[in-house]
Amino acid sequence: MAEKVLMKGNEALAESALRAGCRFFFGYPITPQTELAAYMSKRMPKIGGTYLQAESEIAAINMVYGAASAGARAMTSSSSPGISLKGEGISYMAGSDLPGVIINVQRGGPGLGGIQPSQSDYWQATRATGHGDFFMPVLAPSTVQEMADCVYRAFDLADEYRTPVMVLADGMLGQMMEPVVLPEPKESLPEKPWATTGHKGKRAHNIVNSLYLTADALEKLNIERFERYARLAEKETMWEEFMMEDAEVCIVSCGITARVSRNAIVEARKQGIKAGMIRPITLWPFPKAPLRKAADQVKRFVCVELNMGQMREDVQLAVECKKPVDLCFRVGGMIPSPDEVLDAIRKANEGGND
Repeated sequence: MAEKVLMKGNEALAESALRAGCRFFFGYPITPQTELAAYMSKRMPKIGGTYLQAESEIAAINMVYGAASAGARAMTSSSSPGISLKGEGISYMAGSDLPGVIINVQRGGPGLGGIQPSQSDYWQATRATGHGDFFMPVLAPSTVQEMADCVYRAFDLADEYRTPVMVLADGMLGQMMEPVVLPEPKESLPEKPWATTGHKGKRAHNIVNSLYLTADALEKLNIERFERYARLAEKETMWEEFMMEDAEVCIVSCGITARVSRNAIVEARKQGIKAGMIRPITLWPFPKAPLRKAADQVKRFVCVELNMGQMREDVQLAVECKKPVDLCFRVGGMIPSPDEVLDAIRKANEGGND
């Protein structure tokens, strides 16, 4: 049986990335993810990798672009304001069909906001990480174990679909310590015949580029890219259901608030309220199918979020307005208590389909 080790969430992200074959890390310190970069600075030189603290977040994402172009598994990490600075580079990666992993350990905003936990970058991650027509997979862990599992999976998704992938955590998960079983180190990585590794006179030149001056060429490429996204959504959408078999009130939550919600659901059951939860693990692609199915069963949905209701809109779209979708939220670094979530469950149960 694999041995469990006690690790902080940020460090579990870093160690799992190394075991996934990441050998290039480019970052910049910002609370609450700095421990991830610090861990990489210690471990990378010992395994023959490259750690580089860039002069800015903009520089860091463009260094990932360069390493990914040469076929390497590369990663950067930051927190909310830093991810905003990386937005243009992420768009360039998407436009060049380059794999890479971006970690966002979220803090409150807008602007510099605060350094406390938040989930306020949901729209940024799932809708507008950069300019242009593109999506990228977004994974939302809720435990330190899932922090390790998600980043390990992220590198495979990035390579398989040639896309940047984001792991969207929050400051509390980044700082939390829990037992974790780390994945086994990758023994081999996929071939990348498209990479700019030097043709050695044996093949045509590979070119990595996001600029297409011919409208017809760019249109065809965007259509092909969205066909790839459709395949990704069909095969890679992930979620977890908790006590949904007979649920009449469905909580929808991810990350740290899903853990709070689980406790509230258990207490609601003790009080005779049939509550359950659907926890999205991929925020993009969003798990529409189980929510649509639940809409035929439950009286009401309740989104529990650390923002002003960003995921709520995706739930409303998924259930096609068949049932009401309430909101239980805290912002600015505040986290709802199980009692607050329980109160929201009670109100939803009493409200029925109003």
